Amino acid sequence: MSGPFKIVLEWDTEDHVWVSHVPELGDISTYGDTVEEALAQTREAILGYLETAAEQQIPLPESVAVLRAALERRPTAV
Repeated sequence: MSGPFKIVLEWDTEDHVWVSHVPELGDISTYGDTVEEALAQTREAILGYLETAAEQQIPLPESVAVLRAALERRPTAV
């Protein structure tokens, strides 16, 4: 998923994993053994955040709301 989200990746020297943070979304965080795994987990966390926000009618930061509106207008595959 590309979008307006800043993802911060850090190497955790104690646990030997890559840790990601998404500051714009309440600093949600996840991790993975590789950068690719950490980013895949981050994508799932972002999607989960957006789904929960929609279900619970939680206001989204403006840049997130713009992205969501664009995704909702995207034509579906046939």
